[in-house]
Amino acid sequence: MKKNIRLFTSMAGLAALFLVTPAFAVDKGEVTVTGEGKCAKCSLKETDKCQNVIQTKEDGKTVTYYLAKNDVSNNFHDNLCKESKQVTATGTVKEVDGKKELIATKIDLAK
Repeated sequence: MKKNIRLFTSMAGLAALFLVTPAFAVDKGEVTVTGEGKCAKCSLKETDKCQNVIQTKEDGKTVTYYLAKNDVSNNFHDNLCKESKQVTATGTVKEVDGKKELIATKIDLAK
């Protein structure tokens, strides 16, 4: 009986965690970010695997947007893996583990 109560309590706790977590990762609407596109692994040496990032200046500070892995970001990665380029990306931004994550719907080289 005690095992059933523990199991039920654990499952209820996990369910509550999944329901509460999205409240902390609130989308800020669609935005357009223009800045220097780089690879977080090759250029910044911050990750173990390749990942696109865009660094831009906001209020005099460098802000790094980590692009979420999706088809748009993956298909554009060859442009940024070995060298940095100016890019413009559109998508939604949310905070993940204290970092800004951009879920890109469109990425282009800046003109």
